Amino acid sequence: MKEFLLLFRQPDYDYSNTSPEQMKDLGTKWHQWVNGIVAQDKFVSNGIRLSLDGKVLKSGGVITDGPFVEIKEKLGSFIIVKAENIDEAVTLAHGCPALDEGGSVEIRPVHVQP
Repeated sequence: MKEFLLLFRQPDYDYSNTSPEQMKDLGTKWHQWVNGIVAQDKFVSNGIRLSLDGKVLKSGGVITDGPFVEIKEKLGSFIIVKAENIDEAVTLAHGCPALDEGGSVEIRPVHVQP
């Protein structure tokens, strides 16, 4: 089995207009989806939710505000799963709640040093 990073990108939207019930429903969707991966014994590690603000350091010492300010999606969080290959990892990514909100899931192999 190999390990893959599932990186969640979500649209740049404002949660301040989201009701507590909507936030609870969204949390339930995420828990159910991750628990489905756990039930398949494919879950390796839970990432943490990333803050929407930050800094980006570019070559030449240029510092900009906010992560990836030139794109309209925000990096939300990530998990690490195990799968036989990238196609299986993509299958595990299906059903991710970020997709319901117009977001995406980036699937990348984790490089393990020998």
